[in-house]
Amino acid sequence: MVSDNPVFPKDPNKTYGLMATVSAETQMADKGPEGTVFSFPVLALLELLLGLGTTLAVLILSLARNAPLEELANPAVTTNPAKAPWYFVGLQELLEHMHPTLAGVAIPTVLVGFLIVLPYLDNDGSRAGLWFTSRRGRRIVGWTALYTLTAIPGLIALDNAFSVREALRGIAPDVVAQWLIPAAVLGLVVCAPVIVLWLRSRGSAAMGATTRDYLLALFTLMMVAAVVLTLSGFLFRGPGFRLYWPWQMPNGYNPLDGL
Repeated sequence: MVSDNPVFPKDPNKTYGLMATVSAETQMADKGPEGTVFSFPVLALLELLLGLGTTLAVLILSLARNAPLEELANPAVTTNPAKAPWYFVGLQELLEHMHPTLAGVAIPTVLVGFLIVLPYLDNDGSRAGLWFTSRRGRRIVGWTALYTLTAIPGLIALDNAFSVREALRGIAPDVVAQWLIPAAVLGLVVCAPVIVLWLRSRGSAAMGATTRDYLLALFTLMMVAAVVLTLSGFLFRGPGFRLYWPWQMPNGYNPLDGL
């Protein structure tokens, strides 16, 4: 964008970035690009209200639910099941299906790296502020979420019924049973939505999938898979970290007692 301001003279060879505006409806005249308002104080006040509301919700929950500290750890008595805090229980679920380094280091590193490069892969701000960008984006998110809700529990149940790691223990090298096979299965699950989008867009320029379409599918898969793994480890893992229905836990164990 060029300007008539003498401080920033009009120059066809130079552009100016607007770093202090966000998209919104406004009636202001001669105050910058149409359809924008200043980040401060308009957006800052909304974010402040959101932060205060979140703090209030956490305060009310802390008053409504008592969460006392447990007794000191006894090295002679091991808790069964021993579960990680809820924000790590998804990783603990992954540990049941592959090598610890793959589940606890490699996969989280890839996910964090994906989140870091996400703004650089899709820096088009034309549809910023719109949930899922468009009707097509909403369909992609919906179908990807449904696919993930089916694929991840299916893989958990399949590995519980027939564990590849245990079947190949002592037969194949650990790098095959605990690294290559789980990584290949996860890669196939992750690539499936991308492949479907690519196949549906072949030969049709109007229906061609954009970078944002692919990223919407990958981000949705990542978030839904994280929720499914967390719920699986929290609600469906009982003594010995085996799979049970929540109402069929042995030894009187109730996963909700830890809430």
